[in-house]
Amino acid sequence: QAELVESGGGLVQPGGSLRLSCAVSGLVFDINTFEWYRQAPWKERELVATIAHDGGSNYADSVKGRFTISRDNAKTTVYLQMNALKPEDTARYYCHVRSLITNEEYWGPGTQVTVSS
Repeated sequence: QAELVESGGGLVQPGGSLRLSCAVSGLVFDINTFEWYRQAPWKERELVATIAHDGGSNYADSVKGRFTISRDNAKTTVYLQMNALKPEDTARYYCHVRSLITNEEYWGPGTQVTVSS
């Protein structure tokens, strides 16, 4: 049974930065693709960034040039560096994986990011 645990959220002023972490256990980390999603109140959950096993990444248009997803295979951790934060980035951020071996989906409990002056 895989477990994903996010951390690093908080309250930040517009223009500020945060780095989110997603600690992963219980699955073969190196071969899997990981994703960060976010969900704001009264909105659907949206895909923010994806990182493949080889480090290849993709981003939502709304965060391109501001957010960077990365992974540390040795620490089995996925990161989301968020710069130039805007109030519209306020949301709960979730880490997600669909296991390449079992095809099961796993979500973390999320971490809250609030961008406000």
